[in-house]
Amino acid sequence: MKILIVNTYLQGGGAAVASCRLAQALRRDGLDVTMLSMHRKFPHFYWERFVIWASNLFSRKHLFAVSIANAGEDITRLPEFREADIIHLHWINQGFISLDCLRQILDSGKPVVWTLHDMWPLTAICHHAYTCTAYETHCRNCHFLRHPSATDLSAKVFDRKAEVLKGSDMHVVAVSQWLADKVRHSALLKDKPLCVIPNTLSTRLFPMLDKAECRRIVGVPDKNILIFGAAKLDDPIKGFGLFVKSLRCLFRSHPEYWGTVHVLLFGNIKSDKKAFLSSIQVPCTYCGSIETGNLAQLYSASDAVVSSSYYETFGQTLIEAQACGCVAVSWNNSGQADIIRHKVNGYLAEYLSEADLAEGIRWALDEGQKVATREQRRQMTIERFSENVVGQMHVQLYEQLIDNKKKNNGCTINQETAP
Repeated sequence: MKILIVNTYLQGGGAAVASCRLAQALRRDGLDVTMLSMHRKFPHFYWERFVIWASNLFSRKHLFAVSIANAGEDITRLPEFREADIIHLHWINQGFISLDCLRQILDSGKPVVWTLHDMWPLTAICHHAYTCTAYETHCRNCHFLRHPSATDLSAKVFDRKAEVLKGSDMHVVAVSQWLADKVRHSALLKDKPLCVIPNTLSTRLFPMLDKAECRRIVGVPDKNILIFGAAKLDDPIKGFGLFVKSLRCLFRSHPEYWGTVHVLLFGNIKSDKKAFLSSIQVPCTYCGSIETGNLAQLYSASDAVVSSSYYETFGQTLIEAQACGCVAVSWNNSGQADIIRHKVNGYLAEYLSEADLAEGIRWALDEGQKVATREQRRQMTIERFSENVVGQMHVQLYEQLIDNKKKNNGCTINQETAP
């Protein structure tokens, strides 16, 4: 079985990490896997950004919060595409795959799987809809645009997407139950076959190391260590400000924790780094952008991992940290709920309640360290997200799609079929 995994980038961002780890898992299962990515920023990237910028009356605001897929590469001409038995799309934006090319992929006769890493495949132009539900009927009056209207850019792209997706038997994979629920309610994808398969964890890259030794190597004190990380720490959707406010709330309600907490941060900061770090007002160690192979030391040095993102389609840092023994704390609103078992291996706080997130941090540093050992938290994570488990779920799906194509001349599998 030859699988072609398609993702815009091989490095940087959760989708790149997830697709590369999936490729490795499938190869270990004996599959012939090829990865196709955009190795350089083609002119399509700049043309798409220009059209968005011009359509938004030359405002740079939200320039990268939306995509319109008006230009891209025709991958159907490549030998890698022609030789593949399964086409597995992941994150395909920023000038890699256009809507026209997507139509060609869907019309190729090959089984197509599309794993969703954000909401763009089911909205018109945005990657995260936040509280907007227009995608359930028809996107228009988009709040990401300077002058939203009934015929704005989002309305036009929505119509084009609907035309491209109409009649295709593409199989949709959501990485969490939360995202699957969004798919079920979306006008664009609700009639497509759907299943939930989480991102995979590389147990080899994330071993549980000795805590004391890791703290010595990383250079953090022997205190309550909280770790917070993201590809872009100051990306507004990551909710760093909510994390800072929850810490202040923790110290107000439990002053005994003041002076006992140290924060470990990793990820890029594009804004004023000094101002960003000073906002936390808690002793912290900033490690910058960290290679994946070194993350296990940071996680193993920590007691708890906190994610205060407004939305997470899955929550890759959570399973990585849990594999290294951390207690996880996050909101109960999106993909994190598939990972955290409340008051078992972590704490799910009431959405946007800084007080409850603070309580979750307190619980993680106290009771959370007692209800399960580091080893037990790691085992729970391996049982659900290891390469073997998630890889086999994909293999079963691929085999089912190929069998259906052979037996039924390409007809689709039943809605909501889970491998």
